[in-house]
Parts: sequence; C-alpha cells; structure tokens
Amino acid sequence: MYRSLAETRQALQSGKTNIVELTRTYLQSIQEHSHLNAFLEVFTEDALRQAAMADQKRQAGNPGKLSGMVIGLKDNLCYKGHKVSASSKILEGFTSLYSATVVERLIAEDAVIIGRLNCDEFAMGSSNENSAFGNVQHPLDKALVPGGSSGGSAVAVAAGLCLAALGTDTGGSIRQPASFCGVVGLKPTYGRVSRWGCIAYASSFDQIGPITNNVDDSALILEVIAGQDEYDSTLSTVPVQEYSQNLAFKGKTKIAYLKDCLESEGLDPAIRASMEALFDKLRAEGHIVEPVNFPYLDYVIPAYYVLTTAEASSNLSRYDGIHFGYRSKRAIDLETTYKYSRTEGFGKEVKRRIMLGTFVLSAGYYDAYYSKAQKVRRLIREQTLATLKEYSFIIGPTTPGTAFPFGAHANDPVKMYLEDIYTVQANLAGIPAISLPAIKHPSGLPSGVQLMSAPFSETELLSFARYLSALN
Repeated sequence: MYRSLAETRQALQSGKTNIVELTRTYLQSIQEHSHLNAFLEVFTEDALRQAAMADQKRQAGNPGKLSGMVIGLKDNLCYKGHKVSASSKILEGFTSLYSATVVERLIAEDAVIIGRLNCDEFAMGSSNENSAFGNVQHPLDKALVPGGSSGGSAVAVAAGLCLAALGTDTGGSIRQPASFCGVVGLKPTYGRVSRWGCIAYASSFDQIGPITNNVDDSALILEVIAGQDEYDSTLSTVPVQEYSQNLAFKGKTKIAYLKDCLESEGLDPAIRASMEALFDKLRAEGHIVEPVNFPYLDYVIPAYYVLTTAEASSNLSRYDGIHFGYRSKRAIDLETTYKYSRTEGFGKEVKRRIMLGTFVLSAGYYDAYYSKAQKVRRLIREQTLATLKEYSFIIGPTTPGTAFPFGAHANDPVKMYLEDIYTVQANLAGIPAISLPAIKHPSGLPSGVQLMSAPFSETELLSFARYLSALN
C-alpha cells in the first residue's frame, strides 16, 4: 500500500493502477482489518463513484489537488446524506442534512471519502475507550489503546486503511493518537479551518486537522481545507499560503523547550532521553535549543477541563430526546423525555463532563471556577506567545508515555486527563502544533515529538517539521 500521495501519483502516472482500483484495494484492506474497529461505516458505493469521477478528470488532464487521495472522516464531521453520530447512542440513526465545509473542499479537489471513523464519544477522551460502538484497537498491539479522541482516524492511517484522515483536536485529540500510532497529526491555528459541520465539543477549542503518514500530505490537505467560510464567523482573514509549495526549510533557527515539561516526574525516562538526544542533534546542525521556564504547567489541565466542560454543557444541551436522535422508550412526558433520553443516550464520560461543566457555570461557582479558568487561559496564552516571540518553535514530547493498556486509567479519570498535559497548551493558546513520529522507544512502540509555533505560522511549522522528520 502506498504511504504518500506522491507515491500514489507515481503509480497512477505509470499505469500501475487507477483511482477506482486503488479505492477497491483500500476497501478490501478495511474488510481484512475489521477487528481494529476503526470504521463505523464504509461508503463503498459513493467512494467508488467519486473514484470513477476522479479518474475521468485525471484522464481529461484536469485533476484536483487531492486526486488519488483516499480519506476517512472522524465521526463528528457532517457529510450530506450520510450518518453521523459522534460515536454516541444519542445520535442513533441521524443522517446529516449538509456537509461540513472541510468535506466539501476535499471533494471539490477530487479526494475520495471512504467512510466514517470511530472516536471517543463527542470527542471526549484520550484512549478511544468511550465510544458507544466499542474500542478501537491499536494497530500494533490489541491490548493497547490507540489514543483519542481521533483514535479511529490515527489507526486507519497507520494500518493503511486509507491514505489520510481528518480528525478534530480540542486538547490533543489529533496529536495524541498520532503519537501513539506512529503517524503525523496536525492541529492548525484556531480560526484557520472552518468548524462548520463539526459536531461541537468545546467551540473555542475545537479545530479540524489532518492525520497522515508524512508532512507533505498534511501540508496539502491543510492548504485545501483552510481559509475563510461564510458559515464560520470565528475564521481569520489571514491569507492561506501554499503550504505544500513552501516545505523547504533553510537556515538556522532558535528553538525552546519547556524545562518544567522535560523535568516532569510523569515523563517516561526513555522519552526524556530521546528528546535530549534530539536536542543535541539539532545543536550539532547549528540550531539554538534552549530551556525556558513555563510556570503554568500545573494549571493547564485544570483550566482546560473547567473551560471545555463548561462549553460542552452548553453545546450538548441540544440533545434532549425531542428534536432529533435517540428518545427513551420510558419517556411519558417532557421531564422524563429529557431525563431518560439523556441518561440512556450519553455515555459515562460525556455525562461526567456535562455535570462538571454545569457545576462550574452554576450560580455561586461561576466566579470561583469558570472566571478564574479564563484568566489562567489568558496567562497561558500570553506566556506562550512571549516565548514564541523570542523562539521560532517550542519543542517537546507529544505525550508523557507510549500507548497504555485498555482499562489502565478506568478508575482514575484525573490520571486519564493528565495524558493531555503536553498537548492542551496549544489549544489554550490557540496556536498551531504538530506531532511527528520521531521517537524510537525501547519498547518498540511509537512516540511523538511535538512542535508548536506562533499563530498562523503553519508554513514555518510544516517546513521545519519536514526538516526534522528527515533529520531523525
């Protein structure tokens, strides 16, 4: 199976295959790897129809930018005429009435949409153990979690079930599973990619991005899906650059790493050693790599979970058993319709976060929790941007460890939340970040290196990420 769009296009140009046959190969691979539980639904007929149209355009000499790319969608991205459930029972049987802006842009450039991918329910989780449709299996070891919430997306790419996938990242949900599965995961700047058609978890944090096998494919997908959209007023007017045409990194640069992060007791010693070795390699190449203080590391997780659960409490209030989706058979009046439908339709983790969010927004606690968390968020953003004025990038591990066993944190939600400790900073600050499979752990499991950069500096981030991938 081809691991990049460049390889795929070489095979297409040489006549070894065509897009229809390529799509059939992926469909066969999905069937053979159904035990991974990555796909909730495969769009066989639609995918083959799109592939045939893409072949016709290619033969006519006017292929789209993504011609030859077979892509899966996380199950919280709307696709007109297809089911979407956010991996939740509460949206059982719901068919989308429109397509997300990102989906329309992919199709317009001849991408083939092959199916919808399993994820943590409403994108709430770091392990893909919260889906109403069962756990996604790690492609290397069925006893280990693939990461979350975009676990199905990362597994599908890592296992060769599609060339690329879209995920969403609220606090690390693209980068963390990318790290665990050994693929590339990109979270763009908040406001770079339209959220129209993305089922919301926390609206001021959510961002759609690609999961791929290499930086080049991530750059091209971002180039296609980024930019202004009349349906999303939070989008920036900063022009979208041709990321795929500006991937050559030149010169030397200054890179910071968070001293508090690398010295954290929770960091796997082997990952720490790998990071230090990478710093030495970068210095040997002539780059400046220096430690910086980040005094808010202990506050990123509390601030993140106060704010995101508050937004989730508001966003998920629409799922009430009345307007659409699941309705309890025990409902006999308005009150029981709300009570039983939401109790039966939502999973344990979603209910936990809704209740936490409702609590921090309630009278008497709003100022004590929500208002303080917003102030902390501002401090984190200011500190992060101050660092990025002096340094081009912030580098560090994506996750504190490699993939852990299923059930390892089942009885300790706080420990599970701490899996996001290195990724939530980018979401709180609204900056772009990417995870690269650049650490060779002694266990043989993948682990990622994370790069963060200033807002809307995706060109620089992607070019250095590509350079770092080649260096390693």
